[in-house]
Amino acid sequence: MLAIFDKNVAKTPEALQSQEGGSVCALKDRFLPNHFSSVYPDAVTINLGSSGFIACSLEKQNPLLPRLFAVVDDMFCIFQGHIENVPILKQQYGLTKTATEVTIVIEAYRTLRDRGPYSADQVVRDFQGKFAFMLYDCSTQNVFLAGDVDGSVPLYWGTDAEGHLVVSDDVETVKKGCGRSFAPFPKGCFFTSSGGLRSYEHPSNELKPVPRVDSSGEVCGVTFKVDSEAKKEAMPRVGSVQNWSKQI
Repeated sequence: MLAIFDKNVAKTPEALQSQEGGSVCALKDRFLPNHFSSVYPDAVTINLGSSGFIACSLEKQNPLLPRLFAVVDDMFCIFQGHIENVPILKQQYGLTKTATEVTIVIEAYRTLRDRGPYSADQVVRDFQGKFAFMLYDCSTQNVFLAGDVDGSVPLYWGTDAEGHLVVSDDVETVKKGCGRSFAPFPKGCFFTSSGGLRSYEHPSNELKPVPRVDSSGEVCGVTFKVDSEAKKEAMPRVGSVQNWSKQI
């Protein structure tokens, strides 16, 4: 999978942007999309205009952690892995027996977006299994990323030379676009355009960046750890006339 989002759609954490060395403009002349297509010739690609770009391939995937791609009502979602409690989630979201993990994620997000009874951290915490997913909602220009608590499915993110968010399960693709401004997506966390990066394991705690050192001893991006001492402020209540999707 590959996703590139304009900085006006999804702003990456400042600590991830501060690393120097080797980054390029991922979208200029379709540089990174073209690279991805050369590695995965069967990739399905979607141009999101000024918002960015999405691509998904079924090549070179782990058969135990398959990729799924779906589009529902202008919501694009790429899911990789598997969810163990699918029957419970189908019932919870009123889905049919034929629903798959990717459609469950889309419906869970739709419920969250439309001011459902669940918080964002609760929605992701309810997914039990090995997974990573990327969702983009065209109607609200909202990005929703998450990975399981063990980091079972490889997922990397970074920032290119123009501040665009780059996300992929192919580490070499992210390196090509972001240079040293990349890192594995944090375990047990989720990211949204409106709320930024948060832990769904410890939703009341802040996340702090920690410099990441690669195998050659070079500082390469940052990891994010739960700060046991720093607590997040409670989310403010919003009126019914406000855009609920901006509070996710």
